[in-house]
Amino acid sequence: MTDMRAIARMMKELEDQLVVCMRCGMCQSVCPLYEQTGREADVARGKLALLDGLMNEMFSDPEGTFERLNRCLLCGSCAANCPSGVSAMEIFLKARAILAGYIGLPPAKRIVLRGMLAHPEVFDSLAQWGAKFQKIFTKPASKVVGTSCGRIDTPLTAGRHFRPLAKKPFHLEIPSMDTRSEKTPLKAGIFVGCLIDKFFPEVGRATVKALKHHNVGIFIPPGQGCCGIPALSSGDLPTFEKLLLHNFGLFADQDIDALLTSCATCTMTIKEVWPKFAPKLSGERRKALDALCEKTMDIGEFLVKRAGVEALEPTGDGLVPVTYHDPCHLKKSLGVFKEPRTLIKASKGYSLKEMSQPDKCCGMGGSFNLQYYSISKKIGDLKREDIERSGAKIVATGCPACMSQISDMLSSAGLEIAVKHPVELYAESLEK
Repeated sequence: MTDMRAIARMMKELEDQLVVCMRCGMCQSVCPLYEQTGREADVARGKLALLDGLMNEMFSDPEGTFERLNRCLLCGSCAANCPSGVSAMEIFLKARAILAGYIGLPPAKRIVLRGMLAHPEVFDSLAQWGAKFQKIFTKPASKVVGTSCGRIDTPLTAGRHFRPLAKKPFHLEIPSMDTRSEKTPLKAGIFVGCLIDKFFPEVGRATVKALKHHNVGIFIPPGQGCCGIPALSSGDLPTFEKLLLHNFGLFADQDIDALLTSCATCTMTIKEVWPKFAPKLSGERRKALDALCEKTMDIGEFLVKRAGVEALEPTGDGLVPVTYHDPCHLKKSLGVFKEPRTLIKASKGYSLKEMSQPDKCCGMGGSFNLQYYSISKKIGDLKREDIERSGAKIVATGCPACMSQISDMLSSAGLEIAVKHPVELYAESLEK
């Protein structure tokens, strides 16, 4: 259970933040969940009204309050469009931590988060065993999209088309790296992230290839764990803090100019969430943490702003049309949206073709997809229709979670549209 002093501190912070909300309802117009359900309780304003009486609700109906708070994608659409500057995502994360600290985690989540995710070496071993035996339970669904589906319907796999575990995770391909280039003083650390490591190692390889091409020194420490956002999203503050300190320790004393990730959610978590939810640290360690968070960047942003990648004029015949989906945590939380497009435009052989609503949420929302798949799929189908209307042969996005959701939507609909990360396209074009 979370320390009650931490709960009390977060309760006070919540009270201070809740008074900012004017209940104007602007969040209704941008909330992807509200668009599907039409329920006031599903929109940020409704949840904030609920939290006004959280102290009483926590004792009278904590489970019901927790359930209503969990019906949120944490996409940040409300915060990005709030005229009062209410940080709804931060408020909801604090509220979930408060409630989970009070009522405890469900047994299944406790096993997954504290028994597996909190121990990177255990998580790695289980994923490797899963990769070996997954063919017994799954079968190929789409060669173009790269998805599989369940051989037998289970609550977890029924109706889903998913990206299978990689045969060889990234951390076994490149266990560690520490290089410097004589051609440039730039050196970057790479935070790999769970999904890239275990499902999309090709994105990790492309990241390394692009940095090497620009003579950027690379530091990849062994033993990296999850960034912690799945734990915090479930209210498990102790596991989040453990993972934060573990990963911080790997990069804290390194002489790097930037900490890079190729995952929008990891970037947002390290840059925005780590400083706000970090455990108490001594003065110098706290300064080091803040400095690391401050220099955390998306790979596309780094390549454009720091490595000098520039857009090319599309020339020649047979250019492959690519459309781009803006990950919520990249555009809405961090304001990064021009640079990934520049990276695509810098990739030879491709042309960028915008969809009509590129920054509309795809409906993934991490564990939201597991708990509320039917709603997640309805939101995802809107994104799939937008992608299809663009006429693109490839949809690129800078978030592996979005890649998973979009792959499911395209594959389930029988569409042969490949799903790639912008850095993959760029790295492939370096050979052309």
